[in-house]
Amino acid sequence: MDKAGFKVFPLTPERWPDLEELFGPKGACYGCWCNHFRMPQKQRMSLLGEGARLLFAERVREGPPPGVLAYDGETCIGWLQVGPRRDIPEWNNPRRASTPLPDAPAEDARNWAASCFFVRRQWQGKGVTAALLDGAVDFARTSSARLLEAAAMDHELKRSSAGLYVGPERIFLRAGFTEVARHKEGRPLMRLML
Repeated sequence: MDKAGFKVFPLTPERWPDLEELFGPKGACYGCWCNHFRMPQKQRMSLLGEGARLLFAERVREGPPPGVLAYDGETCIGWLQVGPRRDIPEWNNPRRASTPLPDAPAEDARNWAASCFFVRRQWQGKGVTAALLDGAVDFARTSSARLLEAAAMDHELKRSSAGLYVGPERIFLRAGFTEVARHKEGRPLMRLML
């Protein structure tokens, strides 16, 4: 997948070293290794760092790919966790902006979510997030997903770039997503039918 000059590929075991290099020795997002929505906070906090890295590596080895990576040439520059909602149970919590709607239950493996972005600092603001989302849409389609949802950050809510790990509303709108609910202020639940 080639989007805006960047190449986007599913994270397979062969690409694991690229993700490790992207996240760095401590792991992205305070050592989370993209486990934030996969388990309750108490369990997740006890794993931060090496435990989280090992868990994530095992998930990648077992497959299917839990997301997509973006590259600029040979350099891995971004990550987007994308896959079935059922794989990220905390994202489906009824107190979250991402709470599932009755017409798209989390248990249905065809209902997917784009939940966490990570872009290397030097490439932020250069279209990598949009390229990751385009690649995720392609990946979801080829994986027989029925729909793809995200709980974006709307343009009215002022956040740091770190707070935009869920993605800005504008890139989802550009990709054809529409708002289907708003469970929390500033956080539209957005959907693209595939």
